Amino acid sequence: MADKSPRQHMSKKAGKSLKEKRAAKKAKSHERERTQSDQVEDLLHPKKRR
Repeated sequence: MADKSPRQHMSKKAGKSLKEKRAAKKAKSHERERTQSDQVEDLLHPKKRR
């Protein structure tokens, strides 16, 4: 007799791969670093108004 119960692994949504998780984490880290360096630049070198 065939197994008629639903397969758990078939209905489960696939998660992110390790490579995708690492890429997302690196992008998030890079973005945070960039905004912090922009803030430091603004403090150290204010723009001149004309």
